[in-house]
Amino acid sequence: MSEATKIGLAILAVFAAGFIMVGLSKEEPSTAQKEAAAGIRNYVAIQTMANEKCPVLIKKETGEQVFFPSETKTDRDTYITLIWLGENAEKGGFKKASCTLQASLGGISELIIDDKMVIQKKF
Repeated sequence: MSEATKIGLAILAVFAAGFIMVGLSKEEPSTAQKEAAAGIRNYVAIQTMANEKCPVLIKKETGEQVFFPSETKTDRDTYITLIWLGENAEKGGFKKASCTLQASLGGISELIIDDKMVIQKKF
């Protein structure tokens, strides 16, 4: 065997050993990391659902289109409440709308427009 062949085989052996070491050193996520990831996915899911459903219901009730909530209240696990402040209250629009989505219901549990209860569902 020539010197060039020996050097080539040595380089291949080093690369193979490196790939094996990297492959064996990968860790599985811990239980705490899995729980944190699941919590984030749940929060994103309820926030996305609320941002899709609430503006549609508010427009249906008031005729006024809403985009970004003025305030958000949540425990990041079971519910999210989005609050909008109306811009056209003097022209017949609403002053304040509050929409709550409960994760356990999978939908809107409460919609309040200008202190008037429009939707109220108990679970």
